[in-house]
Amino acid sequence: MDVDDPKQERTVRTGKQGMRVRGPKVLVAGASIAGPALAHWLRRRGAEVTVVERADELRPGGQAVDARGVAKEVIGRMGLDAAVRAACTDTAGAHTVDAAGQVLETFRADDDGGDGFIADIEILRGDLSQVLYDDTRDGVEYVFGDRIAELAQDADGVDVVFAGGDRRRFDLVVGADGLHSELRAMVFGPHERFLRHLGHVLAFYSVPNEFGLDRWLLEYQDQESGRSALLRPIQDATRAMAMFYLPSADFDVDYRDVAAQKRLLRERLAGLAWLAPHILAHLDDTPDFYLAEVAQVVMDRWSSGRVGLLGDAAFSSSPMSGQGTGLALVGAYLLAGELAAAEWDPATGFTRYEARMRSFVEANQEIGRLNARSRDVPGPDAEPGPDFAGNWFTELVGRAINGVELPDYAGVPDLISAPR
Repeated sequence: MDVDDPKQERTVRTGKQGMRVRGPKVLVAGASIAGPALAHWLRRRGAEVTVVERADELRPGGQAVDARGVAKEVIGRMGLDAAVRAACTDTAGAHTVDAAGQVLETFRADDDGGDGFIADIEILRGDLSQVLYDDTRDGVEYVFGDRIAELAQDADGVDVVFAGGDRRRFDLVVGADGLHSELRAMVFGPHERFLRHLGHVLAFYSVPNEFGLDRWLLEYQDQESGRSALLRPIQDATRAMAMFYLPSADFDVDYRDVAAQKRLLRERLAGLAWLAPHILAHLDDTPDFYLAEVAQVVMDRWSSGRVGLLGDAAFSSSPMSGQGTGLALVGAYLLAGELAAAEWDPATGFTRYEARMRSFVEANQEIGRLNARSRDVPGPDAEPGPDFAGNWFTELVGRAINGVELPDYAGVPDLISAPR
């Protein structure tokens, strides 16, 4: 039997007296980063994997995401280090500037061994998604333009009805469908129960590189209003990625209504200095605008029966942490590994996955909250901002980057054990 053929029934050797068992059928919701990363590891552990994505195709572009510390180790174990680095933005570092463009502070990509403010692996979200999709597309079933409409589980499996009309049964279902996870709302409850807004809004989109941007990210912060504008290089030197941060506890707009988002963004950014007016001039021309409230997902548990959650759907740390991608990659490795080690028993596998990830997640969420506080607008009744100079913060960063063990899972199947 060819184990690389997804259409054949798969069997894997468990290591127990030569016994062979069929790998489970696993449905993963979401094809951004967490979903394809999980698909990679599930397939290697012997599962038959289907990924469903409501968009008609992979979403290109997006903000730059980072991989630091233990997340880089996961990329290496996937055999994707070369492919990921080839798709990186090649950012040399970052300059913070004043309204006139004069440099105030500099951060280099090789600071702290490549795990600093600017990581040595900086890649657009869409480019990393493409690398992961290309890695898995031949052995994983991808279903675009569809979503889970109904779900019912029992002791032996999960019955799923798709919006397109298909009805299928799976052994396990995992939601990796982002901050506003539909699967989480379906199984665990409404979004407001788990979302923790940090009082800021983030927007980003690509613009023509008419600013002379080379390999350096530029950031301007208006201390009085708490607003920020950023420009960063991407692989296409003719374009750049623009980003805006702004404090907003009342940014009430439908996250799917792009026109309304753009109108409100223009209103809230009026009068912002530096290059902000020139960046905003391209707001209607960009092909990849995205805006969201900066928020975290806080849950007591990330599984219910045969349904689990991964990535932002389970434990968003917000862009303020700089570690959302790392959490997704590490979580995918541990979730697949623990399920396989538990011989696909969901109660045991999900529980062990949560136990390994919980403190790692909490450290990263704490950094996200601290960074959000540091951007709050100062006022007479405001609490003082965090002091990042203390040893406590150095220790917290260490736990957020490397504070989780990656077991070898030597006793479970690995269908692609040799690095490619």
